[in-house]
Parts: sequence; structure tokens; C-alpha cells
Amino acid sequence: MLTKKKEFEFQDSDCKLNRVSKTSNALFNVLFVILAAVCIIPVVFVFMISISSEESIKLNGYRFIPEQFSLDAYKFILDESETIIRALGVSIFVTVVGTIIGVMLTTLMGYVLSRSTYKLNNFFTMIVFIPMIFNGGMLSSYVVNTQLLGLKDSIWALIWPLCVSSFNVIICKTFFKTNIPESLIESAQIDGATQMQIFWKVALPLAKPMLATIALFLTFAYWNDWFQSSLYITNPDIYSLQALLDNIQRNIEMMANNPAAGVSMVEYMNSMPREGARMAMAMIIIVPIACCYPFFQKYFISGLTVGAVKG
Repeated sequence: MLTKKKEFEFQDSDCKLNRVSKTSNALFNVLFVILAAVCIIPVVFVFMISISSEESIKLNGYRFIPEQFSLDAYKFILDESETIIRALGVSIFVTVVGTIIGVMLTTLMGYVLSRSTYKLNNFFTMIVFIPMIFNGGMLSSYVVNTQLLGLKDSIWALIWPLCVSSFNVIICKTFFKTNIPESLIESAQIDGATQMQIFWKVALPLAKPMLATIALFLTFAYWNDWFQSSLYITNPDIYSLQALLDNIQRNIEMMANNPAAGVSMVEYMNSMPREGARMAMAMIIIVPIACCYPFFQKYFISGLTVGAVKG
């Protein structure tokens, strides 16, 4: 009887230590609301600019509630739908294929480096770790990708340079080392499984949080990338959506600052919803990736806590 009483008192004191006061809970709620607003308000602001008339933007600048609404920006995008749909297709292809390849290569490297029995473990870990501190620079990567690999004006120039990063490999290595028991690997080896069979049938099924985390990182990197297009792509038929937006931005600035572009070009520029079109394009870029995130969120949070101390 006394033992049960002491046990109850211990559990009650433990609950008191872990309990959050009402004041702290209210402060946390306010903090989370502020952080959510910081993330959501810019997107809403961009959308409101995209449905503002060009005249009201010129007169009053950017406003959260426009004085005059207009859908001219989205009508302009519909008029240019062929170019935009082609660029959207390029972005989707690059994102899907690049994410699949990147996840495969990253997990394979991470699994190999996580095996303590691998003789070259320390050497290749150092090879992977060094680029996290410094790299060879833009010039060397440009020469390798264009001269040695011949990726100039190829859609693969948008995929290969981003498919593997040292940070993602380290995440995979840490996950496999801390979450895949060595006894499980040894049991599979005793049953006659090869390393590839162990990787595909034992390690990967237990690594869903890590796979979702790496896939999300790669998806964001590929979808938001425009820099690779500016380096390696001159053919407008394989511009990504982000590169197309950047190209439109630069062309608008060039024509706006060049009165000698011709009367017809100036008239076209005056009739074009410059600011609204850019914001409408930005919304087209934001919405698909925002819709993908909720499907990864559960696994993403689990993957980020790899190696955390368990209570």
C-alpha cells in the first residue's frame, strides 16, 4: 500500500514538473500565431498585388488592399500560356526526376558511410564533409559541367549539379547509424542477404522519415532554382518556370530603361501589367510547392529529429 502511494506521489510530482502553466501556454500560442502570420502575410500580399490594377500600383505603390482590382495580370499569363505551360512542364520534370535521382544517390551514399565495417568509411566521410566547408567555386563547376560533361543547353544541366549535397548525405548517414540496429543487419547477413538486399528490403522500409526529409529538401531546391538555367541554358524552350520569371523581370527592366527600343515595343510595355504579371507568376510558382508540403510534414518533422536525445 505504501509502495503504491509513493509511486502515485512520484508520478504526480513528475506531471507537475512537465506541466506548462496557463501563462506560458498563452505566450506560446501568441508566438506561434505571430510566426504563422510572418509566413502567410507575404504570400497574401503578393496575391493582392497580382490582382491590383497597374494604374493603382503606379499611383499608390504596393498596398495590402488595392484601391482598384484587376485581373489583367492573369489575362496576360493566359495570353502567354504556351510559353508558361512549357516552362511549367520543364520545372515539374526537373523537380520529379531530380528528386528521385537525388534521393537514390543520397541514401545509397549515406547507407554505405553508416556501415562501420566499410574499410574506406573514414576516407569517404572526409571527402563528403570537405565540400560542406568550402568548394571549388563557380568557375570550376562550370568548366566540369560544360566542357567535361557536355551539359550546356541540356535539361540535365538543371538536374545533375543539385542532386547530391554533403548536408543531405550526412543526414542519411546519421539516420542509418542511429536508427537501424546493427543486430538487424547481422541477422539479415546470417540469412544470406547481400548488402543491396539489406539496403532495399531492411534499411529503406525503416527510413521513411529520412526519405521524406531528403525528398522535401531536394524538391524545394529544384523547384526554386533559377541559377542553373542562367549558367547553362540559352535555349528558351528549356527554361524552367523560375528562370522564365527571372528572364521576364530582366526584359522588363531592360525595355523600361531603354527608350530607343522602338515605338511598338514601348506601347506593348505600357499596356503590359508589369508588376501584376511578376506577382502572378510568383503565385504560380508558390502554390504547387505549398500544396506539397503538408504531405511531407509528418515525416519531415520526424526526420529533423534524427539523433535527438530520447526522454
